[in-house]
Amino acid sequence: MSTTEIRKNIVINTPIETVWPYISTAEGIGAWFMPNNMEPLEGKEFTLQAGPWGESLCKVTEVQSPNRLSFDWGKDWQIHFELKEVDGKTELIFIHAGWMDGKKTEFGETHEVVRPRMSEGWEGLLEKLKTRVESTS
Repeated sequence: MSTTEIRKNIVINTPIETVWPYISTAEGIGAWFMPNNMEPLEGKEFTLQAGPWGESLCKVTEVQSPNRLSFDWGKDWQIHFELKEVDGKTELIFIHAGWMDGKKTEFGETHEVVRPRMSEGWEGLLEKLKTRVESTS
């Protein structure tokens, strides 16, 4: 049985070309999420520096500039960013998938325990992304 994916929608008050680098480059992602060495190339492996949890191995699975970027995170999760231009603004649809009831993360906690914490965390992170992008445009 799978646990529902985390899905968030935000509108960023800048054009899509301004938002894209913040989800598709190591520097951009590092500015609001975690330090990393990501490159927007399908099949490219990279590492997220997950603070007290150590390093997480990731792999870019889809790049459709400037509208979609996806990557596998660790052994279970998939992260998807979908960008849509709407009247000079950018709608960001964020999906964190791969949640499975009873499954444990690499750090030993069940998905049921981690998911609510991650869902709340993504709220703050995406707000940080929005603030960062809007303040630099």
